[in-house]
Amino acid sequence: MKTTNTGSAKYEGLGKGGKGHVSTGSGALSDQPYGFQTRFEDEAGTNPEELIAAAHASCFTMALSFQLAEAGHEDGTVETDCTVTLEKDGDGFTITKSALSSKAHVPGLDVAKFEELAAAAKEGCPISKLLDTQITLETSFTS
Repeated sequence: MKTTNTGSAKYEGLGKGGKGHVSTGSGALSDQPYGFQTRFEDEAGTNPEELIAAAHASCFTMALSFQLAEAGHEDGTVETDCTVTLEKDGDGFTITKSALSSKAHVPGLDVAKFEELAAAAKEGCPISKLLDTQITLETSFTS
């Protein structure tokens, strides 16, 4: 199976004074503002790192959900937060870390098995595979 998805961005004006808009092919995001002010200041809108964090959190959570289902679990919840770190690197910037923090409630599952399945989900998550950066995973589990 192969799928393709699209996104687009438009930036009017240049540098710090420019204003951008980002959209997804599905329409889930449509002309959402982004730019220097939304990335480095407190202006409303999004930024590339926030979109990567949302993509990584959602991909990992789905991967963990599938790991849990394949292990025989039929009910539960998984929530994941992701923090992507952007740091100054010479004249530019580099994404240096994507930190996942996941918590789950799955009846009948023990902590050791949860951690094993979470590690497998991290290894199998397509966004984790894509990111060439340090990925950390912190888990929390209640039965």
